Amino acid sequence: MTTRFDNLLAESVWAQRYRFVPASGPPEASIDATWDRVARALAAAEPRDREPWAKRFRDALADFRFLPGGRILAGAGTARRVTLFNCFVMGGIEDSLDGIFGALRESALTMQQGGGIGLDFSTLRPSGAPADATGGRASGPVSFMDLWNQMSDTVTGVGPRRGAMMGTLACDHPDVLAFVEAKQRPGRLTHFNCSVLVTDAFMRAVDVGADWTLAFPRFAIERRVAARELWDAIVQSAYDSAEPGVLFIDRIRAEDNLAYAETISATNPCGEIPLPPYGACDLGSLNLTRFVREPFAPGAALDLDALAQTAAVAARMLDDVYDVSAFPLPQQAAAARASRRLGLGITGLADALIMLGLRYDGAEGRRIAAEAMRTICEAAYAASIDLARERGSFERFDRARYLAAPFVARLPAHLRRDIARHGIRNSHLTAIAPAGTISLIAGNVSSGLEPVFALAYARDVRQPDGTVARADVQSFALARWRERFGDTPLPPVFVTAAEVSAHAQVEMQAALQPHVDNAISKTTNVPADIAPAAFRAIYRQAWERGLKGCTVFRPNRVTGAVLTGPEPRCERCDAVPLAG
Repeated sequence: MTTRFDNLLAESVWAQRYRFVPASGPPEASIDATWDRVARALAAAEPRDREPWAKRFRDALADFRFLPGGRILAGAGTARRVTLFNCFVMGGIEDSLDGIFGALRESALTMQQGGGIGLDFSTLRPSGAPADATGGRASGPVSFMDLWNQMSDTVTGVGPRRGAMMGTLACDHPDVLAFVEAKQRPGRLTHFNCSVLVTDAFMRAVDVGADWTLAFPRFAIERRVAARELWDAIVQSAYDSAEPGVLFIDRIRAEDNLAYAETISATNPCGEIPLPPYGACDLGSLNLTRFVREPFAPGAALDLDALAQTAAVAARMLDDVYDVSAFPLPQQAAAARASRRLGLGITGLADALIMLGLRYDGAEGRRIAAEAMRTICEAAYAASIDLARERGSFERFDRARYLAAPFVARLPAHLRRDIARHGIRNSHLTAIAPAGTISLIAGNVSSGLEPVFALAYARDVRQPDGTVARADVQSFALARWRERFGDTPLPPVFVTAAEVSAHAQVEMQAALQPHVDNAISKTTNVPADIAPAAFRAIYRQAWERGLKGCTVFRPNRVTGAVLTGPEPRCERCDAVPLAG
């Protein structure tokens, strides 16, 4: 039986982004053919029982239950020279012209094969510092970010996938204010998300009103600023232009399962995978809407057993990606396989909660969401331990030091016991990605852990023959409600992002963070008329609640509104497809 898409938009996204069209011969006839291709390609990494594993992988994909990352859906089994990893963090940028342009070349090769990238520009000397070779003065890291932006525009500008980069800068770099203000000018650094690496020491300086030292020791450059003034500049810039975000870098490093073997200074473009130099993110999302039993009924519940079983299969699928994917650079292959990081997460959370009769902004909704993520986390860790029994642990596994990592130390006793006995195949297992376009093909389920943005909207979708068709799109939960109850009034659980307070959005992220060993991509959406003090309080709440980063989007003159027409757009994750 052929799987049917819920709407024209879902089919269009599949056709333009994920359907395999060979150089000769017919294109894939359906999403079922895409799933067959992906399942067979990943099962090819299995040392035995490939056919049974291909069937189990195919079953996990059926009905959009497990949604592998977009690069996997688009590239697995096509024999094309593409990577199956959505994103990478590039190597450190050496502070020399050779080093800068070498890093630019590596970035171009990576983006050419479909990978988004993250880069830390903190290693580059500030503007005004001596330029060793010429006797002149350096132009600073932000000026070189413009080169990367132009490269991305050139390399990825003709494809369906918009080039995505994350640029980071340390909060004590002398050019941090220029970095903070870089995207206030419309049209600049359009392929970049920017985030300041905020340290605990800086936050303490803000708290007590102390001065803060900006320094680049190599050139003995040092000056002091008021910490609160710098913090206010960061928050004000985000208020005005939705950039930069902040990454609480000391917390990221302290919570890193591999802190004993690596130092993290950047993330992938959407922030859900903090990575060491040349690290890769291997992503997939479990669609919670497909695990709701008796939706809208008094006995509605999440089938946690089925969720755990699918999570275990999904973890194995993502591990197999390492053995069938190409890598743009040999350094990426070496770094990625040394840790075999996975980023297994969720999507469709908000729609699933509605189907369960729960509000997104309620305490019970947060409890159920946390229970789902805990189930996935523990199932993924158990599956990784089983893989270690079969194939061995990841290269950098050090039993004593790994078990001492804070996240691992908080795992249930039986998982820690099994890691001690058998090792573990993957250093990290969980992340929550935006899952934008893959959520659209699954029937417009709510993206990642975000609230539902709009219950219904219309969208122009360009057809293969160049004509434009109008697609009527409903949120997944609304479509299911209408199928069952017709035009009866909606219960109050049908809340959209505009009705969910910023406080409740941060609290949802905080409820899931204890079960996520990588990080969470979340854009806290706020209205244009939010008071600056209330906007600033969101960052304080994120810090106090133990989050690894914070991004807040307010409609503004630079990036526009959070809705393009009636359709949501996450400026930092490029969640909306370019079709139409």
